Amino acid sequence: MSAARRAKATPKVLTIGLPKGSLQDSTLKLFAKAGYNFAVSSRSYHVGSDDLEIRPLLMRAQEIARYVEEGVLDAGLTGLDWIHENGAKVHPVCDLLYAKATRTKPRWVLCVPEDSPVKSVKDLEGKRIATEIVRTTRNWLRKQGVKAEVEFSWGATELKAHEIVEAIVDITETGASLRANKLRIVDTVMETWNQFIANRDSWKDDWKREKMEGIALLLQAAMAAEGKVGLKLNVEQANLEAVSAILPSLDGPTVSPLSKPGWYALEVIIEESDVKRLIPAIRKAGATGIIEYPLNKVID
Repeated sequence: MSAARRAKATPKVLTIGLPKGSLQDSTLKLFAKAGYNFAVSSRSYHVGSDDLEIRPLLMRAQEIARYVEEGVLDAGLTGLDWIHENGAKVHPVCDLLYAKATRTKPRWVLCVPEDSPVKSVKDLEGKRIATEIVRTTRNWLRKQGVKAEVEFSWGATELKAHEIVEAIVDITETGASLRANKLRIVDTVMETWNQFIANRDSWKDDWKREKMEGIALLLQAAMAAEGKVGLKLNVEQANLEAVSAILPSLDGPTVSPLSKPGWYALEVIIEESDVKRLIPAIRKAGATGIIEYPLNKVID
């Protein structure tokens, strides 16, 4: 077989690293909402895909940026914290603000026991700090003008603050776990969020770049739809202005004339939390035939 025919016969595939562990479920749900359905086996790190042009692999989020930089992966989804911690040189495709519990940005914070005399990072001069993000913490301390010993923590970091070290740098979304472990936040080392990243050489490949751009578009559209619903309703012309004034929307309601003279159909996208307030209000203002429907994606 000629080289040209072999190349034609070989399917093009994009290899993507997905985070295994605490972010796994939320990541797979996001991809599913974007239209990519992955089948995960509890016995394997390989993932089945309904898109034969995508080869997803599950691995620790801490490793993904390094493998993307090295070209083992064409792309990956991992936290900005692990990109910085690895010093990985990758192409950022898009930010994806989601976490395992909330939509808030997780923070790596400097913590001490509640009864610690430490009031600021300056009080940790010459002390010992435990964390998973050793490189990032050292760089941050250097900028603060503080010299402290930073050691890697393999786990149970919150316990070490009470028994072994003077402070820890740990990640939090809500602070609930820190409070439960009687820890006090002294300062924020960095905010983090998830990024869809690409290997620099893969990004230069026209086919791979177009594939990644399409994935990024749909992932962002799925996130934009979170917490929103669509509303359809009919309204008589005499009530059109009153009903329209009640409805918030991304760009104002879409208004279309109905076949019935003097009647219009309105369609809007609203926050789901506003439904219980808006539907009774627009019904009172003259809306009829009101339909609420879920959204998978919103693309501006």
